[in-house]
Amino acid sequence: MAMVCLENKKVDMKRIYIYSTLCFLLTYLKVDAQQTEQGTGERDALKIEAATNGDKQDTKRSLAECIQLAIKANPTLLQNELAVKRAEVNLSQAKSNRLPSLNGNLEQKLNSGRSIDNTTNQFITRNNSTGYFGLETNIPVFNGFRILNDIRMKADAKNAGKLEFDSQVNALKLDVITAYIQVLTAQDVLKQSEMQTEVTREQVRRAEAMQKEGAINPGDYYDLKGQLANDINMIESNKQILYTNRVKLAGFLNVDEAQLGDLQALELKADAQKMDPTTLYNLATENLPNIPALDWKIKAAEKNIKIAQSSYWPSLSLNGGLNSNYSKNGMEGDYWYQMRNNIGKYVSLNLSIPIFNRFKVRNDVKLAKLDLESSKFQREIALNNLRAETANAVFNLKNASNTITQLQEQNTNFAESFRIAKVVFELGNSNSVIFLTAKTKYDNSQIQLVVKQYEWLLQKYINDYYAGSLNL
Repeated sequence: MAMVCLENKKVDMKRIYIYSTLCFLLTYLKVDAQQTEQGTGERDALKIEAATNGDKQDTKRSLAECIQLAIKANPTLLQNELAVKRAEVNLSQAKSNRLPSLNGNLEQKLNSGRSIDNTTNQFITRNNSTGYFGLETNIPVFNGFRILNDIRMKADAKNAGKLEFDSQVNALKLDVITAYIQVLTAQDVLKQSEMQTEVTREQVRRAEAMQKEGAINPGDYYDLKGQLANDINMIESNKQILYTNRVKLAGFLNVDEAQLGDLQALELKADAQKMDPTTLYNLATENLPNIPALDWKIKAAEKNIKIAQSSYWPSLSLNGGLNSNYSKNGMEGDYWYQMRNNIGKYVSLNLSIPIFNRFKVRNDVKLAKLDLESSKFQREIALNNLRAETANAVFNLKNASNTITQLQEQNTNFAESFRIAKVVFELGNSNSVIFLTAKTKYDNSQIQLVVKQYEWLLQKYINDYYAGSLNL
């Protein structure tokens, strides 16, 4: 209505001013009333909406998030965790073996023909119904310290299992880091190939215009078109590599590739720890859980020898029991009367002395000692492998750093060479062979630099892993 008033030229300016002022005041009062009724609820809704919009804008997964998700959801790791729980159950059972055992049994029998009455121990030839109940207990008194050594062995096995699981967690972290960096590498290589293809496509468009005017050598024209097709094929190949690496990473996280989302970029900071192989090896032996796990396995193997040797000793156990019986054709009285009056009790000490068991105990001891030697060799093999792995990690990090320096210089030189070749080619003073050769060298040097930078980053994480400083 205000616009209608303004368009009417017959209305004077004073009336327009008054009308506009009233409209403004009414609008202001209406808005103020709505804000008063809604209170702080509307402001809270705005805050929630702003927070939601912020979450929508930042949906990229970080490396730390991927690692945490893998630890929580990776099925292989979750399956390995069952071994830790199994070791805890075995230790609990070993401790429970010190307790007495108590067992009860009930029996109700129908006899036909000749049988023995269990209340009178007399033969009878008529049909009979009998019943029996009993309680038996067994208390181990001495068994050559088998139970004690079994508890100690299961405790050592439990400690070894926990450390082995920690080692498996670390291995999963390295797998996720490797797959994450492979995805980032494939992404950047794909971007490089797309930019390189665009350069070729621009030259093809220029050549097509010149071809129509007959101002370009036909061989150069078709050479450029062939290079464009090759660049497009390279893009498709790089897409396949990227997809394969994404599927691999998603598998570690136990999610679909489509649910993986975008990944946050990693900064290529030159802050890697520079250590000699001996220092890194010593740090690895102190910080990695797989070496202490082998130490606990050796201790468990030593306890297992004592368990095998316990069979040389006599074993002593205390037994007790309570029982009663019933016979329909035996004593007088009903079922409960006979059960109460036929109660019997016993207590016994059982001593078992091993004399000859076909050399089983001796051979069990020999096998246990061989298991101990095997555990010691496993530790030595692990240390030997760790020595080689840390030496390779130090060398690979240093080699990647030196290669990056050379590639950066090479990339600068090839960039200038390509620039000159492009200018000369566009002026018509060169041919496609020289131009494409310079372009191929420059393109390859760019891709090599990208790949080597991510390789250096991976080696940095590996060195941090062995040094115990992988904070992810």
